[in-house]
Amino acid sequence: MVEVSGVGSAGGVPDVVRLDVGVRCEAADVSTVLADAAGRATALADAARDHGVEPRDLQTTGAGVRPRHDREGVEVIGYAAHQTLRVTVRDPSRVGALVDAFAGAAGSALTLDHLSLELSDPGPVREQARAAAFADARAKALQYATLAGRELGKVTAVTDVVQGGAQPRYELMAAKTGGLPVELGENTVTATVVVRWDWT
Repeated sequence: MVEVSGVGSAGGVPDVVRLDVGVRCEAADVSTVLADAAGRATALADAARDHGVEPRDLQTTGAGVRPRHDREGVEVIGYAAHQTLRVTVRDPSRVGALVDAFAGAAGSALTLDHLSLELSDPGPVREQARAAAFADARAKALQYATLAGRELGKVTAVTDVVQGGAQPRYELMAAKTGGLPVELGENTVTATVVVRWDWT
C-alpha cells in the first residue's frame, strides 16, 4: 500500500466585480446629516441602476450617525453620517464608468472601501484543479512504486483536503482614460488530495 498527496491548480478570469461604496457626510444637526447621507446614497443606487446594475445586485451593508466633538473632545460641534452599498457588477468593463457615475452622484462624500474580483461559477475551475491534484498524486505514487520495485494496484481511498477557495490575484493599474481601471488578472483555485493505492 502507498499513500501520497497531490496538489493541483487551475485558473479562470474573474467575471464579477464587487464594489463596496458609500457616502460620508457632516452637518451641524442630526436631521440634516441623515437627510444628506440618505439623498447621496439614493443617488448612488440610482446611478448603479442607470448603468445596468440589477436590483438584486444592490445591497445596503451599513449606516450610522455619530457626534463630532471639538479638539478637546468635550463639546459636540456637529454630526457625521455614513451609508454603504455593496454593488455587484457582472460586466467588469463597466466598472470605470460606474465609478465615474458614483463620483458624479455623491461628489466629495463618496467612499470606495473595497473591491473584489470573483468567478461567477468557480465549479469548472475547481474540477480542473482536482483533476490536476489527482494526476500529481498518481505521478508520485508511480515514482514510489518504481523505487520500491512494485506496481500500483487499485485505489482504495481518496481524501479531499479542504484548504480554502479561490486565491485572487489582481492589480489596479494607472488610468489611460477616466474612471477606475481594473485589471482582472486570474483567480487561482488550488486543490489537495490524498490517495491510497494497493500494490498489485
